[in-house]
Amino acid sequence: MHYDVIVIGAGSMGMSSGYYLSKKGQKVLLLDSFAPPHNKGSHHGETRIIRHAYGEGREYVSLALKSQKLWGELERISGQQLFLPTGVLNAGSQNSTFIKQVKAGSEEYGLPMKILDCHEIHDRWPGITLPEDYIGCYESTSGVLKSEECIKAYQQLAKAHGADIIVNSEVRKIVAHSNGVTVITDEQTFHSESLVVAVGAWAPKILAMLDLNLPLEPIRKTFAWFHANEKLYNHNDFPAFTFDTSVGTYYGFPSITGSGLKIGRHDGGQRINPDGCIEGFGELDEDEGDLMRFLGQYMPADQKMKYGKTCIYTMTPDEHFIVDKHPYYPHIAIAAGFSGHGFKFSSVMGEILSDLIISGTTKEDISLFSINRF
Repeated sequence: MHYDVIVIGAGSMGMSSGYYLSKKGQKVLLLDSFAPPHNKGSHHGETRIIRHAYGEGREYVSLALKSQKLWGELERISGQQLFLPTGVLNAGSQNSTFIKQVKAGSEEYGLPMKILDCHEIHDRWPGITLPEDYIGCYESTSGVLKSEECIKAYQQLAKAHGADIIVNSEVRKIVAHSNGVTVITDEQTFHSESLVVAVGAWAPKILAMLDLNLPLEPIRKTFAWFHANEKLYNHNDFPAFTFDTSVGTYYGFPSITGSGLKIGRHDGGQRINPDGCIEGFGELDEDEGDLMRFLGQYMPADQKMKYGKTCIYTMTPDEHFIVDKHPYYPHIAIAAGFSGHGFKFSSVMGEILSDLIISGTTKEDISLFSINRF
């Protein structure tokens, strides 16, 4: 069973790279321990925000804009609506580092953005109440990605370009050679010229097979949907949002076709072993409590929870990604540690990973994501 490239992990980054590699004529095998899209990783929960002026650093802005372009291409090729142009409201104190970065990125790249004070925000979206010293940075060209549908679209197109996809098959051993790779599962042994590793929370386990010990920490995260006043919170009138508050960083989504207001907390969480037993939503007191406190302060209506879910962040110490070639095996590319803000970039990351495999380099600036910083 010989391939040009094996991709271990067929989730967000893996499925995208499998598509771009197969599109470029590579004979590709995608392997996954589960059956993506699934509820074991970081991509489930129906939706993800894509924002352009980036509070995590201006270095991300060009990648966010390229990602938006590639998501548009995926929509056209697949014939599916994958992006909802809801706009995105980033809000917080005027002294917030996050807000300052958002404004700086907008100015540097000439992004369309409107700066609003707390009263202007409430007038435009009566469902939001903010403290006097808060401002909002509204991006009208940003919005919401249908995350699971995006993965399905890449999956269908990768198959159409000849990629093989094997699911529910756990990798037990990887042997890196100077000119190739051997990957062993319970059922089969595969060989390839090159390898992409994009396994989310299982990165520490898989990368250890390649003699890499990176500071990656899987974290249990939660989010929930709430019954919402559709006049206030429907997706045609209300934006997706990120609020940098004094008690934590929260994100959320409008009610999409009546689904309810979706809220999650970005910071915090509990360290986990992804192969162990992970508590379901509501098993910890703070699961619902964190979200209700946020709603009570910033969206004070009679919000009753519909249901909640858990997902996994895989954190790096600096919360920047790892996207690079293996330091000893240049035919192995690694994508890991997306720290809870990676999905929006999975379109461009797939293209970058395919470039690293085929040509050994990429035209995108990924210096911030170097493996050597660890």
